[in-house]
Amino acid sequence: MSKLEKDKLLQRLTRVEGQVRGLQRMINDEKSCADILTQIAAVRAALAQVGKMIFQEHSRVCIQEALEKEGGETEAIDELLSVLNRLLK
Repeated sequence: MSKLEKDKLLQRLTRVEGQVRGLQRMINDEKSCADILTQIAAVRAALAQVGKMIFQEHSRVCIQEALEKEGGETEAIDELLSVLNRLLK
């Protein structure tokens, strides 16, 4: 993973961390359930985006390694599908 990609991911995770802290404050301040649920949806979407970015990078690396290794294509595809399945749960 390049430094730029790593920095982008860390920046996004820092924002997610701030959103989660905001949720804690909202609960402490007894904000409306609708507002809290909206914020939860935003956190989930932000985490999904981070997961997507990491999956894309993993896929590139995995495919490149499979192309360099004789017979590694099937193993790489199986791993990608396994990771994707975990990501989508």
